[in-house]
Amino acid sequence: MAVGFSLLLALFILFTGSASAATYTEGFLKNGNFEEKPKPGAIRKTVLKGKYALPSWEINGFVEYISAGPQPGGLYFNVAHGVHAVRLGNEASISQTITIKAGSLYALTFGASRTCAQDEVLRVSVGNVFGDLPLQTLYSSNGGDTYAWGFRLNATVVKMTFHNTGVQEDPSCGPLIDAVAIKELFPPMPTRDNLVKNHGFEEGPHRLVNTSNGVLLPPRQEDLTSPLPGWMIESLKAVKFIDKKHFNVPFGLAAVELVAGRESAIAQILRTTPNKVYSLSFTIGDARNGCHGSMMVEAFAAGDTLKVPFESKGKGESKTASFKFKAISARTRITFYSSYYHTRSDDFGSLCGPILDEVRVSPIA
Repeated sequence: MAVGFSLLLALFILFTGSASAATYTEGFLKNGNFEEKPKPGAIRKTVLKGKYALPSWEINGFVEYISAGPQPGGLYFNVAHGVHAVRLGNEASISQTITIKAGSLYALTFGASRTCAQDEVLRVSVGNVFGDLPLQTLYSSNGGDTYAWGFRLNATVVKMTFHNTGVQEDPSCGPLIDAVAIKELFPPMPTRDNLVKNHGFEEGPHRLVNTSNGVLLPPRQEDLTSPLPGWMIESLKAVKFIDKKHFNVPFGLAAVELVAGRESAIAQILRTTPNKVYSLSFTIGDARNGCHGSMMVEAFAAGDTLKVPFESKGKGESKTASFKFKAISARTRITFYSSYYHTRSDDFGSLCGPILDEVRVSPIA
């Protein structure tokens, strides 16, 4: 009996791997919320001492272990996702080795905000790919910005790193990271009735617990590695991925909010037949998050444009618009952005804007 059990256990480990090498599908990384504290000898005041001072992470350079609230020197750090966070000083980094599926699309979701200079940049890298996230724009006044970053690699074991590339006069200055999660994404495909992939934005990054500010999709995300499958963020500022739990969403469980006017654009390239006429429809509205006033969403397809006004009262209302366009090539780009800039009526430091949902493109017989 014991021999049989041992054999089964050995076979299970052989084919599945150990628990420590489990392949991620969705959830926090190991100690991804930094709530597992360093041992007393591994920290001096707030500064971590030693490469492995932070449980489950490898650190390099000046890294602080921060508790939410008032800080020495009169600073105050808000930790939106839990109680503890890390701050990366000049050229400092934290890393963790993770196991993934080769060729699959993943998105990291993490809370990040600047703590000193406006030009702080956070470099995110997984394996041999990286992206630089500018943190000078504060999308929410309480420091609770949450970002998503997508990647795809032909590897199974990779090192994931957050790196402060900047050098400030105060060596401790740098981005604050308060949670890190991962999600495997499954890119939806177009259908005969709708050429738009992920038309309702239902497939998207992991949403951290208490992510009431939504998840920011960084600028200049290409479609092959976008954290919002099928869509490109081709603007200078981020767009926001929002969920039904915290916001008004006209259809399904998710939508996007165009939070930075003309600097917050989302696009997709469709396969079309030249000279064929198509119908493009989409729904806009307000997220019931204190964003109100005269809004307008501009939509572009081939050589045609539609401007759709919307008067927001902040009550979660929406409207659907549509127009026809003629494809001029085998590839047609559809693009959406907000014409105006908005901030929340109850918080002028938080950017907001109209939401976009349920984008449909279908051929007209």
